[in-house]
Amino acid sequence: MKFGVMQSGAMSGKLGDIFWDLAPWITYAPGNDLGCNVYVANNTDTAKEYALMARLTQGTTVISDEAIPVYGAAWFKVEPGDMVTLKGAFRFPSSDADLTLSLVERESQAAADAVTAMLVAPSSNTLPPGWGGTGTPGTTGSDWSTMLGTMLPMLGIFMLGVVMSSAFKPEKETKKLPSGRST
Repeated sequence: MKFGVMQSGAMSGKLGDIFWDLAPWITYAPGNDLGCNVYVANNTDTAKEYALMARLTQGTTVISDEAIPVYGAAWFKVEPGDMVTLKGAFRFPSSDADLTLSLVERESQAAADAVTAMLVAPSSNTLPPGWGGTGTPGTTGSDWSTMLGTMLPMLGIFMLGVVMSSAFKPEKETKKLPSGRST
């Protein structure tokens, strides 16, 4: 896929850009594959070589930090103004951590850009960060299972009341219209 040279903006790196199709928050069970598409764009006017580095952290603790091979090599080339799509999967030994994928430019050895997703362990009441719930790491709030456990019986009683009230209402008598006049 070939484009004209892209202009640098607030969300782009000066030496290249990286994007992926992962949400910022993902339920992840440790040991399973996490498939995704990674998009690397060279927004410069010269060919660049890049490497991908994956880092998994829990707070300030680094769980893993490793290079991700692309086509069996540490470095891969992207032509100026071009973008490549890399299909693959990650597998990690733990959850409740942040996954950061960095794009490293070879000549400067600098991280040109990075993307991050929070990997959250699955549970029955896990909600996205900021939504509350006991299953969400680092947040406080209502326990949704308790709230639903309280609301569902109340909803059932309300519906039973509506049905019962309509059953005991007397039916309206229908009056017959007088027959018309004959002339």
